[in-house]
Amino acid sequence: MKSKKRILVAPLDWGIGHATRCIPIIKQLISHNYEVIIAADGRPMHLLSTELPDLEMIRFSGYNIKYPKYLPMSISMLLQLPKLIIGIKKEHSMLKQIIEDYNIDGVISDNRYGLYSNKVPTAFITHQLKIQSPYFSKSIQNFNYKYINKFDACWVMDDDENSLAGELSKPDYLPNNTSYIGVQSRFEKIDEKNKYDFLAIVSGPEPQRTILEKGLIKALKDRKEKSLIVLGKPEIDTHETVGNLSVHSHMNATELNTAITQSELIICRPGYSTVMDLAKLEKKAFFIPTPGQTEQEYLAANFKQNGICYSQKQADFDFEKAITQSKKYSGFVAIKLTSTNWEELFSLF
Repeated sequence: MKSKKRILVAPLDWGIGHATRCIPIIKQLISHNYEVIIAADGRPMHLLSTELPDLEMIRFSGYNIKYPKYLPMSISMLLQLPKLIIGIKKEHSMLKQIIEDYNIDGVISDNRYGLYSNKVPTAFITHQLKIQSPYFSKSIQNFNYKYINKFDACWVMDDDENSLAGELSKPDYLPNNTSYIGVQSRFEKIDEKNKYDFLAIVSGPEPQRTILEKGLIKALKDRKEKSLIVLGKPEIDTHETVGNLSVHSHMNATELNTAITQSELIICRPGYSTVMDLAKLEKKAFFIPTPGQTEQEYLAANFKQNGICYSQKQADFDFEKAITQSKKYSGFVAIKLTSTNWEELFSLF
C-alpha cells in the first residue's frame, strides 16, 4: 500500500526552460509529502536527473518539432502541425500505460498537450495563453484552449497583479479552471559581490543556439572586462578560459544562481523561464530574442517599451551599443512578486 501519492511531472522538451521552471514545483511537491516521478527526454531529462538525482525518471519522447533556420516561426509551426498532433495523440496513449504501470495519482504537464486523463487529476502549466502569431491567431488560440480545457486545472506561471508575461498570460478570456500560480524560479536571492561584468547565458533550440554562442564568444573574448558564458549544454562538461572570458558548458542550479548574482549585466534570450529567474534575482539584462520566435520577440519589445531591459535583434547585434543603452534601463529591481498558495494548488490531487 502506498504511503504517498505519486505525481508525474512532464516538461516539454523545447530547450531546458520548461524543465528548470518545474524544479520549484517538484521541490514543493516533495516538501508536501508527494512522491514525484519525472517523464522527460534529451537535455531536460539530463538536467533534471542531475539536479534531482534521487527521483525516478521515465524516458518520455517529445514532439521532435524543429525550429527553422530561415522560415518565419509561424510558417514553420503550421507546416509541422501534423507532426504536433501525432505527437499529442501518441503521448496521450502512452500516458494511460504509465498511469497504470507506475500507479500514478496525478499529472503535471508543462506544455505537453496530450497528458490529460479521465483516470487521475491533471494540471497543465503554461504562461502563454495568447500565442503570438501574425497569421491565424484566432485558430491557434482555439487549438491551444481545446487541449488546455481537457485538463482539470490550468496553472499560469505569472503574477495576476504584477504580470511579467504581459498579454501572453492575460488574454481576453481564460481557459476553464485557470489559476495564476505566481512567478516560479529554482533560484534564490543571495548576497554576493560582483565578480563578472557580463554573464551570457546561451539557450534555446538549434541552430539559433549555436549562432548566438559564436556571436557572444566573438564579442567577449578580447574585452578587458571580466565575462562568463554558460552554454546550456548539460550533457557535456567542459570549461575553458580565453583572456578575461570563461566559457562553461553548463552550471548546476547552485553555480548558476551564484554566477547570475555576481554579474552586473546578464546577456540572454528572453525565454520566459529565464525572465522569471531574472525577476526573482532582481537583475539587469540585455535580451537577444531567438529570430522568428514570436513569444520572445514580444517579451523583448514589451520590456524595452516599459524601460526594464534593452534588447536587439540577433541580426543587428552590436555589443558596444548594448552596453551603453542597457545603462538607461531599470532591470527587474522594481517588480514585486507574490507568493504561491501551494496547499490550494495541490488540493487538486
